[in-house]
Amino acid sequence: MSNTSHHMNLDEPLNYKIRIKGHLNQDWEGWFDNVTIKQTDDGETIITCTVKDQSALHGLLRRIRDLGIPLISIVRINPSNDDE
Repeated sequence: MSNTSHHMNLDEPLNYKIRIKGHLNQDWEGWFDNVTIKQTDDGETIITCTVKDQSALHGLLRRIRDLGIPLISIVRINPSNDDE
């Protein structure tokens, strides 16, 4: 096992961009709790969110899984740069 030191605090709010296959409309924003949903022209949906900690992130990913929606990617983003 590596002795690498990690400088990221996993208990602080972090911003994520989650890409899923298929289109979800914006009516789902309330069910996912404080997310922004954007449909893309290529048949995917981008969910942008701020989660309070890793546990909340896993809860959000569980909801996506429970809907049977294929997850394409999840990327941590800088809140001042949504184009990452």
